Amino acid sequence: MFTGEYRHSVDSKGRVAIPARFRLQLEEGAVVAKWINGCAAVFTKGAFERLAAKVSVLPLADEKARAFSLFLFSSAFEVERDAQGRIVLPAAIREWADLRADAVVVGAFDHVEIWAPERWGAFQQGVDSPDALAANLSGLGI
Repeated sequence: MFTGEYRHSVDSKGRVAIPARFRLQLEEGAVVAKWINGCAAVFTKGAFERLAAKVSVLPLADEKARAFSLFLFSSAFEVERDAQGRIVLPAAIREWADLRADAVVVGAFDHVEIWAPERWGAFQQGVDSPDALAANLSGLGI
């Protein structure tokens, strides 16, 4: 399980460090893709395969299902960590997520999200107040 929030830099080659606490889980390789809310997602190979299995059974005739499938798979790239624990984020993903010099690396249970600090701050403002949190949880059965 991926948890926690970490601040890292993005270097000129598009590399971002994966927090040491996450590295063992990504030892077998990882898949990075564009993700919801304008961030990048890093999945273990197993987590990405489970997500792919769910997407593969969506009805082909459903326009929203096709759109999500194309969104996900067209932006997905297998990545490996280098000796310093960094992965390279492809340029298209960096552009999508507006990642420049800094990044916020966030644990999101079965995957890692990489956010531009400004986007992460705006997202947090929308969910961090007790009232907003309660409204977001309403109807989820939690």
